[in-house]
Amino acid sequence: MNLHAVRAIYVFELSRWLRTLSQSILAPVISTSLYFVVFGSAIGSHMAAIGGVRYGAFIVPGLMMLSVLTESLANASFGIFMPKWSGTIYELLSAPVSWIEAVLGYIGAAATKSVLLGVIILFTARLFVPFDVLHPLFMASFLVLTAVTFSLFGFLIGVMADSWEKLQVVPLLVITPLTFLGGSFYSIDMLPPLWRKVTLFNPVVYLVSGFRWSFYGQSDVGVGLSLSMTLGFMALCLAAVWWVFRTGWRLKA
Repeated sequence: MNLHAVRAIYVFELSRWLRTLSQSILAPVISTSLYFVVFGSAIGSHMAAIGGVRYGAFIVPGLMMLSVLTESLANASFGIFMPKWSGTIYELLSAPVSWIEAVLGYIGAAATKSVLLGVIILFTARLFVPFDVLHPLFMASFLVLTAVTFSLFGFLIGVMADSWEKLQVVPLLVITPLTFLGGSFYSIDMLPPLWRKVTLFNPVVYLVSGFRWSFYGQSDVGVGLSLSMTLGFMALCLAAVWWVFRTGWRLKA
């Protein structure tokens, strides 16, 4: 294992993130704070508790997942697309660096940034609503697992994209709608039976549900199923990343 290469990629990606700290941290925190003001205070004060949890506290896990998913996709996709766009990807491909070392560097940095943002959002939410975390160890583990999984997915988006416009298509037109329709702001048990069955095909439902269980001990689907779905999606993304490096698809073109 070439740890020097992993560290070089990891530190470079984190340094780039620190140079744009206001965009990387302040923007998500401000937008999340607005969600709490509008949904948690203005609307939440007129809504009944869901499963014994105040609405303002109920949406905390969903908003954290929304921020972590968005940040993971953005950081990982930009991290690999920029070398492709500038042509420096060939330096990486010609260096004595294996695919797993490159992935550890890029994905590790993207996941680290997402987890840090998730922690900041958690403390920001505490300023607006009181809540408890019943299973903090599971919450931390699930947060890291989600960040790594969607960083891998974002890496694939960056590999597939051949323009800056296409880099934004999947996050804006697919992931964000799925997140809003994945139970971030409501329980899927509130939906009619037909739409509840349709919603179960949304993978974000399992992420939000499992994460919410770590806070309040309640979920729309089984915790084991949420964990299995997340691990399965991570395995698929990891296999796809391995295939990309093995074949050079969209990397060497």
